[in-house]
Amino acid sequence: MKQNYVIDVNYIYFPLHPETPAEGQSLQEMFGPQADIEGMIGRLELLMDQEGLPFDGKRHMTFNSRLAQELAKWGESKRESDQLNMALYQAYFVDGLNIAEMEVLMGVVEKVGLLVDEASSVLEQRLMKTAVDDDWGYARSVGVTSVPTFAVGMKGIAGAYPYEQLARLLDHAGAAKRA
Repeated sequence: MKQNYVIDVNYIYFPLHPETPAEGQSLQEMFGPQADIEGMIGRLELLMDQEGLPFDGKRHMTFNSRLAQELAKWGESKRESDQLNMALYQAYFVDGLNIAEMEVLMGVVEKVGLLVDEASSVLEQRLMKTAVDDDWGYARSVGVTSVPTFAVGMKGIAGAYPYEQLARLLDHAGAAKRA
């Protein structure tokens, strides 16, 4: 979107499943024995493919994303912020790694060229905890119930949508297009 529109992107973090244990949980356990996990993964894989996003449809675990959100919040002050977010996405959705583990998160930090010692200290001291708590509270206050949710001004849509639909949201809000 940033390639085609003059916009500022602000991430607001949301606790989709904050009760997920640090060691993770199987999707079947999370959604119950009647859930069609293969169908859910297939639909997600199709959506990711339509948007050109890598995705490993073999993932059958979910992991607690709280520390990853705190890491991403810290990363907002770094010029590598976009790369950090994509590397976290890659670790979780493609590589199936447990993003609740410090070792995994520090591997992501190193991969994008940020300082591991600094990131480790930020997470160990929970320096971004309050900022992420504030995001969670804000998301709840405006009615966010799913991820992703996209908002432009006072208009928003929840869920994974094709680029064209997000572009219509931006157009409707009067976002300027890049030349």
